[in-house]
Amino acid sequence: MKAGYIIKHLIGTLVFFLILFLSAGRLSYWQGQAYISIALIMLVLSNTALKLDTDLLIERSKPGENTKKWDKIILGLSFLGTISMYVTAGLDSGRYHWSPVIHWDLFLPGLVLTVSGQLLFLIAQKQNKFFSSTVRIQHERDHTVCDSGLYKIVRHPAYMGSVIQLIGFPLFFASIWSIIPVSFLVILHIVRTFLEDETLNEELPGYREYSKKTKFKIIPYVW
Repeated sequence: MKAGYIIKHLIGTLVFFLILFLSAGRLSYWQGQAYISIALIMLVLSNTALKLDTDLLIERSKPGENTKKWDKIILGLSFLGTISMYVTAGLDSGRYHWSPVIHWDLFLPGLVLTVSGQLLFLIAQKQNKFFSSTVRIQHERDHTVCDSGLYKIVRHPAYMGSVIQLIGFPLFFASIWSIIPVSFLVILHIVRTFLEDETLNEELPGYREYSKKTKFKIIPYVW
């Protein structure tokens, strides 16, 4: 199961990067090369220091029944938005250079946001043994509230990490035009966070009490 999950995850990642480099029209696209390097490092971490247990690997590979219909729609839109983000960045900074020249110093904060966002996601995934790839209550796994680690700070730390990573994307790739699909994806994350939080409040025992202790969803002291 673990080998199958890794292969599936790796193939999915490679497909996105293939889209990125095809859009750029060249392999000597240094932002793309740097982004791949980060992804490979994260892949290693997710299978060593931050590896998941077998039960969670099975759940994430093939979630059970009762996934919310609205979540399937959001995931589909997120997939399209992610493709659009890579295509836009590749065409812009890799091929046609539509954006004005951005000083290379902006690459550093983009790098920091990208790496920190991905790390937050992996840590949140590791800390929550019910971290499914879809929104559903895992009754067959005796689903309980995760209230430790990053989950003491915000209720949805993985979404926090994803949003941080997305904010860094236009800086990393020096692509102003990629802000359009990135904004779309950030909105989808906010909508998904809201709907998932409502679902957990209504259907997961103990979550309402947890939400009173951990007051913020994805942005500490804001929301």
